[in-house]
Amino acid sequence: MKERIEEALRQGLLEMGMPPDAPVSFSVERPREAAHGDLATNAALVSAKALKRSPRQIAGELVERLSRLELVEKVEIAGPGFINVFLSPLAWLGALADILKRGDDYGRAQEKQPGKILLEFVSANPTGPLHFGHGRGAAVGDVLANLLEWAGFEVVREYYVNDAGGQVNALVDSIIYWLKKAAGQEGEFPADGYRGDYVRQLAEQVPSELRSFLPGEPDAATRLRLRNFALERMLGQIRADLTAFGVRFDEFVFESRLVAEGRIGRVLERLGRDGYTEERDGALWFLADRFGDEKPRVLVKRDGQNTYFATDLAYHLDKLERGFDRLINIWGADHHGYIPRMRAAIAALGGRPEQLQVLLVQMVSLLRDGQPVVLSKRQGEIITLREVFEEVGADAARFFFLLRGPDSQMEFDIELAKKKSLDNPVFYAQYGHARLCSILHRAVEKGYRLPTLADVGPELLGKLTLPDEIELARRLGEFGAVIKNAAAVQAPHLLVYYLQELVGVFHGYYTKYARTQPVLVEDRQVACARLVLVQATRQVLKNAFSLLGVSAPERMEALEEEV
Repeated sequence: MKERIEEALRQGLLEMGMPPDAPVSFSVERPREAAHGDLATNAALVSAKALKRSPRQIAGELVERLSRLELVEKVEIAGPGFINVFLSPLAWLGALADILKRGDDYGRAQEKQPGKILLEFVSANPTGPLHFGHGRGAAVGDVLANLLEWAGFEVVREYYVNDAGGQVNALVDSIIYWLKKAAGQEGEFPADGYRGDYVRQLAEQVPSELRSFLPGEPDAATRLRLRNFALERMLGQIRADLTAFGVRFDEFVFESRLVAEGRIGRVLERLGRDGYTEERDGALWFLADRFGDEKPRVLVKRDGQNTYFATDLAYHLDKLERGFDRLINIWGADHHGYIPRMRAAIAALGGRPEQLQVLLVQMVSLLRDGQPVVLSKRQGEIITLREVFEEVGADAARFFFLLRGPDSQMEFDIELAKKKSLDNPVFYAQYGHARLCSILHRAVEKGYRLPTLADVGPELLGKLTLPDEIELARRLGEFGAVIKNAAAVQAPHLLVYYLQELVGVFHGYYTKYARTQPVLVEDRQVACARLVLVQATRQVLKNAFSLLGVSAPERMEALEEEV
């Protein structure tokens, strides 16, 4: 209905003389107070300057047009020119038929959007297991990809593997230390080594043929084999953890491939050819300040080593050459200052700075019984993602990571995430789905026929007259708009907010009328209409859970219903 009103307003403004290319943008939103109608718009106010007429004059003509729309009961002008629209209950109840018709696809855009999106997220170094903090970026990235796909975009999910830098060498040095120690050789731990207990365990898995250098030092070939062994094991663990956490990737791109293909040299040569680099103090600099960054940036250090920035340039040029229209990167909040230089690089490489969109994910702290969790029981210095989701469950972990916007710091309460009570947000939401399934199951047991799409028409829907039923139908009809908006502003938490509100409305409706106006009343027509509402609510919850990568249980422990 909102879309029909928006179209009527656009057509009305054009007929009043609004230039098609006028930079006028109006809103059609639900007002905060119910007394102001079902929908309100500022179309008359924002169009007054372009039309050179008073807002109330414009509003008067728009009201006349809106009043002719089907299912519009009343339209009023408020204040200096706001328009309040009051709709017939059938305007909201009509969404129930669409929900039953489209089923698992309800909320998904029916038209494809132009452009191709590359979404890069997690991209943790393969020098250790995924720590707890990586889980937030993983959940945000996975759900954002789902939302973008449902909004009609083609999305490729990518993980960039930093497997060619000094950090990998430090991991190899750490493994060699433990191999020597196991062989009885004493020595100092590498200054930049990895001290987690996982490194010692990794060293214990090294096959005997790779230990033959002991008691000496490994030659270059042996170091390479140790490197490949370590990377294979660590990346295998990372992949397994992500899969168990419900996160999937379409592509894994390796830094070593970019190096082997000479892509870093190519990007440096290209920037130099175009006059965007300068040698200074024995180093090679990218003149990023020419493209909006605050100062030049080092590409090659004095010792001839490429910086991480140079490698990132090669990777992002690779993204552009693969034909992606939008590059969305999910980074930690500590990368905030890195954004301007990367956008400058995109511009220097022939792209548009706005092609690169960065979503920064703030830190998350772990609590147990209200107290910070500092150490991992099994890993020593870090708290692994697997530790957490194995304790609380992948459903709870994903849901909790999405309870706040990624730009807000958050606390993750382990004990709350494990609770099987309505205090636990994910349990509360899943309980709603299970309760709906229980109602439908009980209806069949009691001999009620579950309605089909063929049953759903204005006469049947007219049996839904309770204010809470109309409100529930209204919320269900907003599902597609929520997906579209959450994808547009890259805010997966908005779907969680919607889900929590929807479940709250349903629980409130059910509890309020459980005894006086239960779903399964003796009047079979009223019961049938309420079962339509139950089926539609269950379907939307199921679809929302699917987008979040959270299960939608049909039964839950100690769930007893009076329907």
